[in-house]
Amino acid sequence: MIAEQRIQDAAGTGRPAVEVGNGGRMPRRSSYDFVVAGGGPNGLTIAAYLAKWGFSVCVLEARPEIGGGAENVEPIPGYSVDPHACFFYGRGAPGLEQLELGKYGFRTSPAPGNFIAGPSGAAGGADRSMKMDSIDQFLEMGFDVDSAKLGLEFQQKLKARLPEFLRSLYWTPPYDHRWGVAREEHPSVKIFKEVFPAWDDSMLDMSLYEWIELMGVPDPQKCGMMINAWGNGPHPCWKGMAIPAFGVGELMSYVDGMPVTPVGGMHALAHAMARCAIANGAKIFVNSPVSEVLVEDGQAYGVRVDDNSALQEKTIRANLGVILNMHVKQLPELVTRGSFTPDFIQKIDNLSLKGGSLFVTNFVVNEFPRFAAVPEIDGRPVTSTVLNADTPRLLELMRDVHSFRTHPTDPDHFAGVWYICHGAHDRSRVRGGNGNYVLTLNLQVPAPEDHRDGPDAVNRAKDEIVATLKAQLREYAPNMTEDKFVATFVNTPRDSEIRNMAFVGGNWMGMRESEQEWGQNKPLPELARYRTPVDGLYLCHQTSHPGGLVLMAVPYNLMHILHEDYEAVSKTTPDWWYPSPWHITDKEGAR
Repeated sequence: MIAEQRIQDAAGTGRPAVEVGNGGRMPRRSSYDFVVAGGGPNGLTIAAYLAKWGFSVCVLEARPEIGGGAENVEPIPGYSVDPHACFFYGRGAPGLEQLELGKYGFRTSPAPGNFIAGPSGAAGGADRSMKMDSIDQFLEMGFDVDSAKLGLEFQQKLKARLPEFLRSLYWTPPYDHRWGVAREEHPSVKIFKEVFPAWDDSMLDMSLYEWIELMGVPDPQKCGMMINAWGNGPHPCWKGMAIPAFGVGELMSYVDGMPVTPVGGMHALAHAMARCAIANGAKIFVNSPVSEVLVEDGQAYGVRVDDNSALQEKTIRANLGVILNMHVKQLPELVTRGSFTPDFIQKIDNLSLKGGSLFVTNFVVNEFPRFAAVPEIDGRPVTSTVLNADTPRLLELMRDVHSFRTHPTDPDHFAGVWYICHGAHDRSRVRGGNGNYVLTLNLQVPAPEDHRDGPDAVNRAKDEIVATLKAQLREYAPNMTEDKFVATFVNTPRDSEIRNMAFVGGNWMGMRESEQEWGQNKPLPELARYRTPVDGLYLCHQTSHPGGLVLMAVPYNLMHILHEDYEAVSKTTPDWWYPSPWHITDKEGAR
């Protein structure tokens, strides 16, 4: 197997390479079967897959630590906050069992209390998710009789097919656009049609907003579903996105109707993935930013790291392929000049960043919020709530972000604010003692590049935004007076871009999600199956299909493509690997 071959040194003497970790320095002219640029969750996952498969793999991370968007920090010792991703959406990922992440310490904790709270005093008040199992529960939430019957039947049919539906939507490579596969023939659409009692082909062109209007979903549930989609990928108002936008919500509540988080925080996922990769022989180097992907005669043959990197040797060769865990917009500037046509570069430049981003505020508080409209569950405090869930207000916020290209200034436009307290169900997140908690509040604002007042506009308004978020929290939990707030830590979209070079657009999605940038079109039709125009150069970032979230989906899907492209991969397929049952190879699709 390739991974078992001895790597020759630069002089061709036949001496084995000296490996870092054995007390030596990285050898001159180091080479690996695959070189992965970027140590975020996708880069670590593809490295773990390839290393376990038997290949030599090197991961090069620009920052001092791995993790990317799956990151936690302790601004005060003992208090773990999420600068970026807050939930784990990968419960349906084949990689959980294929990579045996449980063996490497990965555990999840269900977050009880997925509530949606309307404006103070609004009819309906709060709602415990959409996981209802009787007509009466639907009626209590404000559905009319016909909508309640439809919703219950749909939910019962979907429950039996949910893992299959989610894997067909997220954990399968998209079809090549040139094959002309009709949208109604896509697996996720076919399954959805079978479980939705009132299917009509016109729904293929609907936005989530139009579809839930048709379903008769009332507020605050309607607003909750919309903010969930907007914050996690497919925008609720983009045409043709009803099914993937609905699927995002189902990812959130995959376990007993509740979202889950890794025990210890999102970084625990990155650590488990890194341990898996290292245990199988991968090498991971931090402080090693890739400055150029090296291309000769249309073939990627390695990378060059920054001259100031910690590595002695600045050129790392790839015997088989280079994999980029970086934003697609960074592709032209990283690859050897002249490797792409001007037309292709222009298409990348034209990709929109108008999808909005998240203003993330973490508060350390000395008393847990006592919500007037949201009851405790089994005596435990609520850990996840959408506050101010009112669709008219949310639509005004969308207008502010997308049309006016500015952050909200009117407190009434602070709609669909997501409140999270992971420490209430995972005490490993709060080791500071004294009964304190970390609360997170997420607000949608424009991407820095799209803000009409410049990329630093939201940062300049930071204090005013935080004050309004506190006031809004106080409307629902009157006990949260100013003396209850011990410390405040803000991570704006601009801050995210500074922290993570791959966070173009201020978040893990980094672009607008629409029908034109989804599935077989995401991020571009030429790139949707993770290949680039350069042979041996692949994408493995959240801007690739399916985009958004921490799904462990992009690396799993990419393994299908590498399996097609490399005989060394296909001829060494291990017993633990199983592909998506809906995958169509290029050979099959071109028939």
